[in-house]
Formats: sequence, C-alpha cells, structure tokens
Amino acid sequence: MPGHGPQPTSTAPSKVPRKTLIGVIGTAAALIVTPFVSGWESGGTPRLVAYQDIVKVWTICGGETLGVKPGMVETVAGCELREEAALIRHAEPVLACTPILRSHPNQLSAAISLAYNIGTGGYCGSTVARRFNANNWRGACDAFLMWNKAGGQVVRGLDRRRRAERDLCLKELPR
Repeated sequence: MPGHGPQPTSTAPSKVPRKTLIGVIGTAAALIVTPFVSGWESGGTPRLVAYQDIVKVWTICGGETLGVKPGMVETVAGCELREEAALIRHAEPVLACTPILRSHPNQLSAAISLAYNIGTGGYCGSTVARRFNANNWRGACDAFLMWNKAGGQVVRGLDRRRRAERDLCLKELPR
C-alpha cells in the first residue's frame, strides 16, 4: 500500500560542491600561487610518469607525492586536478596556523609554496609562521632562506626556490 513502510531512497551521489583553490584562498592568491608552485615543481611541464625526487620520494606531475607508486602514469588533466587538490591541502593548514595571511596574497602564496615543499607541519612549526603571527613581516620573509637544505646539505635548487619565495613574500609587504 503506497505511503506505508520505508520509502526508497536515492542512491545518486549528492551534489556537494567541489572545493576550489579560488574558494579557499581567493582569486588573487590563486593566480599567483598556481604558476609559481608549478614552475618550481615541474618546470611548468608536468611529469606524467612517476619518478624519484632528490631525496628518493616517489613523485608525479608537479611534485605530487600522495599515493604515488613506481610505474604510475597520469594524464595532463589528471595532473591539473592533483595540483589543485594538493594546493588546497597545503593552503588550508597554512591559513589555519597563519590566519594573518588571509588578505595578503603575495605572502600567502609564498607560504603555500614553502608548505608545499616542506610539509604543512614543518611550515606551521617554523620561524616563518611564528614571525608572520608576530606581525614581523620582513623577518618572516627572511626566514624562508633557512629552508634551503635536503639531507642536511644546501641544495642549489632549493636555495634558488627559497630566494624566489622570499622575493615574492617581500612584494607589497604590509607595514
């Protein structure tokens, strides 16, 4: 008899909006951080076959390590989705531990780039984050230069990246 007993429920997936980088950090910062990180992580061209980075971590696309295994292959479109998801995964903790960066797209972009490279735990526990939170903007930007080593040794590419992040951080610096 209709109307009695349990009614069927839809098994269709709910229409939950997908998070976007623009939605998380704003248009200005997204337009800065996406090409900035991509340029450092993949030279602007994603690597579609998994490879080991300089510290022997399996990596694909533009520096993505999450779930990457030897022999893995990705498409350009897949790399773009991975990059946006990775930037969001790094941006949210950066904003949580340094909320002062919310309305400062250059400094936020530099911080996300650093966190993308050293991990969000490393970033949130860093001198960079402490100095941002203390309103020591120049000191925070200068502290990027401390993160230029891998395996205990200064790495030329990391040193160049940290200098570029510092330069970005110093743009339109709050007083």
